[in-house]
Amino acid sequence: MKLLAFEKAGSSAAGVISGDGIVDLTKLSPDLKSVSDIIDGGEPLMKKIREVVQADTADLAVDDAKLLCPLNNVGKYLAIGLNYQAHVDESRSAGGEPPEHQYWFNKQTTCLSGPYDEIDPGVSEQLDYEVELCAVVGKKAKNVTEGDALDHVFGYLVANDVSARDWQFHAPSFTVGKSFDTHGPIGPWVVTADEIADPQSLDLKCWVNGELRQSSNSRNMLFNIREQISYLSTAFTLEPGDLLATGTPEGVGMAMKPPMFLQVGDVVKCEIEGIGAIENRIN
Repeated sequence: MKLLAFEKAGSSAAGVISGDGIVDLTKLSPDLKSVSDIIDGGEPLMKKIREVVQADTADLAVDDAKLLCPLNNVGKYLAIGLNYQAHVDESRSAGGEPPEHQYWFNKQTTCLSGPYDEIDPGVSEQLDYEVELCAVVGKKAKNVTEGDALDHVFGYLVANDVSARDWQFHAPSFTVGKSFDTHGPIGPWVVTADEIADPQSLDLKCWVNGELRQSSNSRNMLFNIREQISYLSTAFTLEPGDLLATGTPEGVGMAMKPPMFLQVGDVVKCEIEGIGAIENRIN
């Protein structure tokens, strides 16, 4: 299923895609504001949603809805750096060094925004894009083996790990330069894990003003999603609703010669096979 949040009467409501339309899930409960609430409801709620989709027609067309950030109250938004070899190579040419271990950093959850929201550069003069497959944790994970890791994934979405490169390298930790407000557009919905047969075989693409900048496949990750979840859960507990951005491939603006940073008016489109696309204008 494709689960989302959309604007309804000036507030947020949870929904599910049915054909070209959206079934309003607040008919099940007015407290269902986002996919976070669906995750909290567990399998009993998911069963009811499946029954609603089978029985009900859509309440509004997708094209007529304003889609919002699909999750709220996200506890952790973690992102892995340098997880595609070609991106490691281009980052080395730009002065970066490949990590010895999985290299994780936080994106503060206040950066999260909707799939079509505008991006504010803030004070950055080196704004960059990074298309990423993002896993949504569905149940607590602590000391999880690689073999069991995907059992803890609720679903997947598209993320643009927007990066203020000039601020990113103020310190060894990337957190500040990765966490500006509006620099975390995600969506357009969460595709439940049962619909993604193999998360390590998905095409990722990113366009800037219609020009293809990034094109790769998740099979090219240095550390796959199973390894990522096992590694993180060895250190701390992953909780339902946490977000894991799994790395970006080559083609970022910083590594181009000369660098090609985003400018006001540019439009960035990030797309992942089997999930969908998000599109954001720099304002």
